[in-house]
Amino acid sequence: MATTLSHPLRSGSLTGSIFAGRALLEKFPTSILALAFRLAVAVVFFRSGLTKIASWDATVALFDMEYMVPVLPAAFAAYLATATELGASALVACGLFTRFAAAALLGMTLVIQLFVYPENWPDHLLWGSILAYLVTRGPGALSIDHLIAGRLIGDRQS
Repeated sequence: MATTLSHPLRSGSLTGSIFAGRALLEKFPTSILALAFRLAVAVVFFRSGLTKIASWDATVALFDMEYMVPVLPAAFAAYLATATELGASALVACGLFTRFAAAALLGMTLVIQLFVYPENWPDHLLWGSILAYLVTRGPGALSIDHLIAGRLIGDRQS
């Protein structure tokens, strides 16, 4: 008498359920994940930029006395940081020039980690991980970059 082995996905086993759950999770659109990443990290940096422009004199004083970024004069570093936080975060949120903007914010995060607040490494690791994802994987289909790329590729094929 021949014995037949049942497939774990059909047998209702725990292993089959785990594999089925994993297969379902793998179908989750990465474009939604990338959008969530973009918005989450953009809000952090944009709010920081707004805080800087709300009290500019205090911002320059912080760059001069507390942050002490090496090489750059305090006022220039304050302008550069504020422009990067506001501009790059807006680009990341919209998904426009995302890899470039995320790389700028990632560089800024590294400077903050190395020279300003090394004890805040858990926050910096979180921001850096999200930004590294965006630099390496891009903004996803729900972005202006994706629309532009689609048009450029479509124009070349015509």
